[in-house]
Amino acid sequence: MRLLELLVPAKTLPVGIAAIDCGADAVYIAGHSFGARKDAGNSVEDIAKLCAYAHRYGARIFAAVNTLVYEHELTSVAELVRALQKAGVDALIVQDLSLMALAAKGEITIPLHASTQCAIRDAESARRYAEAGFSRLILERQLSLREIRRIREATASSGVELECFVHGALCVCYSGQCYLSEALCGRSANRGECVQACRSRYTLYDETGKLLLKDKAVLSLKDLNLLTRLGDLIEAGAGSFKIEGRLKNESYVRNVVTAYSQALDAFIAAHPDEFQRASFGRVETKFVPQLDKTFNRGYIQLYLDGKKGSGWVSMDAPKGMGEYLGTVRLFGRNFIEIEGRNASVRLTPGDGLSFVTRDGSIEGFRVDTVQSSAFTVRARVGCQPPALIYKGARIFRNLDVAFEKKLSFQPSRRTMDVAVRLDVRGMVGGDSPSDARSSEETMQWQLLATATSEDGREVVVRRTLEAPVASNQARMQSLLQEQLSKTVGHYRCRYVPEGSEVAAPAADVPAPATALPLLSVATINELRRQLCEQLEAQAVHAHPLHHAKPSGKMMASDFSYKANLSNSLAASACRPGAGKESEASVPLNAFELNHQPDAELMRTRYCIRHELGLCKGSPAAPLFLKNNGRRFRLDFDCAHCEMVLKTD
Repeated sequence: MRLLELLVPAKTLPVGIAAIDCGADAVYIAGHSFGARKDAGNSVEDIAKLCAYAHRYGARIFAAVNTLVYEHELTSVAELVRALQKAGVDALIVQDLSLMALAAKGEITIPLHASTQCAIRDAESARRYAEAGFSRLILERQLSLREIRRIREATASSGVELECFVHGALCVCYSGQCYLSEALCGRSANRGECVQACRSRYTLYDETGKLLLKDKAVLSLKDLNLLTRLGDLIEAGAGSFKIEGRLKNESYVRNVVTAYSQALDAFIAAHPDEFQRASFGRVETKFVPQLDKTFNRGYIQLYLDGKKGSGWVSMDAPKGMGEYLGTVRLFGRNFIEIEGRNASVRLTPGDGLSFVTRDGSIEGFRVDTVQSSAFTVRARVGCQPPALIYKGARIFRNLDVAFEKKLSFQPSRRTMDVAVRLDVRGMVGGDSPSDARSSEETMQWQLLATATSEDGREVVVRRTLEAPVASNQARMQSLLQEQLSKTVGHYRCRYVPEGSEVAAPAADVPAPATALPLLSVATINELRRQLCEQLEAQAVHAHPLHHAKPSGKMMASDFSYKANLSNSLAASACRPGAGKESEASVPLNAFELNHQPDAELMRTRYCIRHELGLCKGSPAAPLFLKNNGRRFRLDFDCAHCEMVLKTD
């Protein structure tokens, strides 16, 4: 039975709890430092609270410690990982090889997951990380299904887990090897300080100086959305499906996680004998997830099918526009009329609308009043249109007030199923209840209440009491069904009628009774409460994570700046291949330590020539980008169908 995991980001403790409630099997979160999103740090105390909450459902917490580590920080990072382990995190997501060295020394005792910052994008690099003892590989976003299959085949014998991104923002560069932010202003993406220069606007020229594009976000990829491709990724060998967004808010997480959790559940329902979720519990939600209503720049499936697509970038709207509504038909000083064809769309006062102006900027405004809201033909709303509005402008809704209220005030609830059985035993030291002379006669009974949770924990509560035989046996059975099938905390109890399998009684316990005693509601409720308390006192029987033993050494073939070696411990963990330099000569030449003048600042499968319909085959002449007085050269490695950005 293969386990399938939905892995979800958390900026803060409340967002992490919301992710678990909506169906996350695992959550990744950063501590106060060494996380690749510097603005998404958390205290170890909050992470400990999130671990305790997640573990109630057998869900996991992965701590992102995935920046490069400088020499003077080795002691600090070791202290952090010790604290995170003590807090209860289940694995560490790492980039710097110094963490592998610490694990080999026994200072880290939980699994290591190789971050997407490790740039694992082919079978050879995947095999190296697997052989070095990483328990999971987080693959490059720009891979095809065919390449994922090859990586799975190359690493299958090691048992290493494969994790793929399925949703959220995309880096245009291969992960972990983008040095543009560092080159521009000394803020390294590998240190969690990326300024997102790929979202900026550039002017594009050819080698003759001919203007091709002016002031466009030519490097800003649209967002990834593989909701309909989970089955393909599972078939290719992936087992963990990762949503991007450690800077996103709680409503984003609730909406997106619910959509993907429901999709995974549907897939498993169609293959019940082959797959199961990596955690436990069922989720009840009162809203229908709608991904178009959550922040996005437009959606693409990138290179999943092994082909270059068109429309990969959002040149006019790098910040995201929301859901498309229609075009401006009329507007006045205090109204706008939008023509559309989606009858399901309803506008609400307070909704946020946006459009791209004729000069390429993004303008936004609010809906004040709604005169007609349904887009069967057109909708008319009261508002203060921006000065740059024009007929024919494409209008988007980037804030749906009614939907946001549903997300906020109708939160999901996650519970674990518990089967409750009640075994009624005969009188202790007396006649059988069936021999009672009247229903009013009080006798002694022994009750054995058994609860079995969906993860396999089983507890028993024994109770001896005096009570008469219930005069209405059917009514008593109905009362048991009602009271023992209620929810206590996060346990959803379900009464299993007599005749079902129960825990074996002790040798001195009498035989089963042929009648039910008259039990009060309070007595039944007390049995249910005690069962749930005993379940809560036991650790959930969580599915085990793959846990390899790091070797402390990894074969390496590239000792350029792309190896991202920034401290002596990481360098000592690299083992050169045959014929390579000795271990003692492995250099600390991370780009952050030494800005090599001819370094590739980006390498990507995205090709601007292909995007613009200018791809004429190999060889391709370079193009040039200008931004704020800086000029960059775009070279085209047509043999590998990749684009390279360098300082010109």
